[in-house]
Amino acid sequence: MLHFRPTNARWACALALSLGTLCASLPSHGYDDYRLPTLGGASASASNEEFRLGRAWLRQFRAQAPQWQDPIVSDYLESLVARLAPYSQLGSLQTTTVMVDNRSLNAFAVPGGVVGINSGLFAFAEDEGSFVSVIAHELGHLSQRHYARGSARAEQTQLPAMAAMLAGMLIAASGGGDAGIATAMGSQAALIQDQLAYSRRFEQEADRIGLQAMADAGYDPEAMVRMFDTMQRLSRLQGGTPPEFLLTHPVSDSRLSDAQARASQLSVASRYTSDTLYDMMRARALLSIYRNTPQQAASRLAQEGAEAPALRYIDALIAAQNGQTDRALQTLDQLANELPDYGMLPATAAQVALEAQRYDDAIDRSQRLLRLMPHYLPAQLTLAEAQLQRDPNAAYDLLREITTQHPENPQGFNLLAEAAGRSGFNGWGHLARAEHLQLTGRIDRAIRQLGIAKDAAQQENDAQALARIEQRREAFLEYREALEKF
Repeated sequence: MLHFRPTNARWACALALSLGTLCASLPSHGYDDYRLPTLGGASASASNEEFRLGRAWLRQFRAQAPQWQDPIVSDYLESLVARLAPYSQLGSLQTTTVMVDNRSLNAFAVPGGVVGINSGLFAFAEDEGSFVSVIAHELGHLSQRHYARGSARAEQTQLPAMAAMLAGMLIAASGGGDAGIATAMGSQAALIQDQLAYSRRFEQEADRIGLQAMADAGYDPEAMVRMFDTMQRLSRLQGGTPPEFLLTHPVSDSRLSDAQARASQLSVASRYTSDTLYDMMRARALLSIYRNTPQQAASRLAQEGAEAPALRYIDALIAAQNGQTDRALQTLDQLANELPDYGMLPATAAQVALEAQRYDDAIDRSQRLLRLMPHYLPAQLTLAEAQLQRDPNAAYDLLREITTQHPENPQGFNLLAEAAGRSGFNGWGHLARAEHLQLTGRIDRAIRQLGIAKDAAQQENDAQALARIEQRREAFLEYREALEKF
C-alpha cells in the first residue's frame, strides 16, 4: 500500500460498497476494450473480469498518486517484466506497469496485470538481482490470482471482496494511510477468518514461483534470498514502523529459510546480468529522489558500489542539470561508444539536447537511434517532442503511431493533443486531450473535452473525426454512468 495526500478518497470508499453491481464499457478504437465487469461469482471468465477491473483501477490510481515520469526507466521496467513473464505462469495475461514518485520501499501487483513500483525500490535494491526478485515475486501473486483467491472461499464473494480491497489500495494511495490498509485488509478479514495463514501461504507460493522464474530467465535466485535478508534486517531495525511493503509482505524466519532451501536447488538457465545498466537506472531513480541535492545521489551511488560507467553517467546527468550541456553530451557519447548495446545512452543524450532546447540535435540523435531501434519508445517520445518545435506535422504523424502502439500511455496522448493543435487538426487534438483525461481518471472533464472536439471537427468539416468523437462519447458516457454508481 502507498501513502500520499488525499485527493479523492470518497471515490475509493464508495468503490468498496458498489463495485459488486458495476458494468460499463470503454469500447476499443484499435485499443483494448476496457469494459468494466459485472462482479459476482467466480467463473471461467474471472481472470478477464479481473483484467478489466485492474485497468479501471489503474485510471483512478493515475488520478490520485504522483507518477514518476521517466520513459527510459519505464521501458527498462517493462523489459524486466517481459523477460520474467514467460516463466511466471501468467498465461495470456497482458501486463502494464506504473511508476510512483515516492522514495519509500514499495512494489505492488493489482489483479488484471498491473505491476507498480515506487522510485524508492531502486534506492533500496542495490543490484539488479535484488530488484528483479521483487518483480518476480509480484508476478507470482498475479499468476496465482492471490487477491481473488484470498477474498473468500465462497465463489459468490470473491470478486466483490477483491474490489473492496482495491478500494483500500486507492485510499492508501490517495493519502488515507493506515485507514486504507485497514480497508484493504479488513475487507478480506471479514470473509476469511484465517487470513494470516492464507497470507503466509500466498507469500510462500509467490516466492516459489518467483524463484523459479528468476532461474529460468537467467537470474540468480540467491538474489531473492539476499533481498529477504536485507528486508528482515530493515524490519527489525525500524520496529513498528517498517516500510509499507514489509507490512504487506512480512519476511519471517521460516519464509527466509524456505527461500534459501529452494534457491540452492535451482540451476540457472543461460545466465543473464546487467548490473551496469541497472546502476544507470538506479542513478536516474536516485536523482529523482534527491532532486534538490543531486550530489547526494551521486555520493550514495558511489558508496554503494556502483560500476564506473554508472558513476560517469550520473555525473553527466548532473552536469546537464547544471547547464553544462556540452560536457554532459561528451560523456554520454563516450559511454555510448564504449557500451553500444545500451540504447538508453544515446536516448539520454537526445533527452539532454531536448531539455537544453537544442531541438535539431535532439531530432538528429533520436532519428539515428531509431534507425537501429525502430520502436524504442523513449527515443520516439523525445523525437516527437523535439519535432513539435520544428515540424509539428511530422510530430503529429509519429504520435498517431505511438498512441496506436501504446494506448495506455498518457504522455503520448498529451503530446498528440499539442501536435494536432499545431498542425491544424483541432478536432483530433481535442479528442487526444479527452483520451488523456480518461486515461488519468478524469472522466467528466474528458466528456466535456469531447464536446469541444465535436465543435472543432464541425468547423473543420472533418467527417472522420466527427464519427470517431461520437463513438468515443458513447463509450465515455457509459464509463461515467458506471463511475456514478460508486
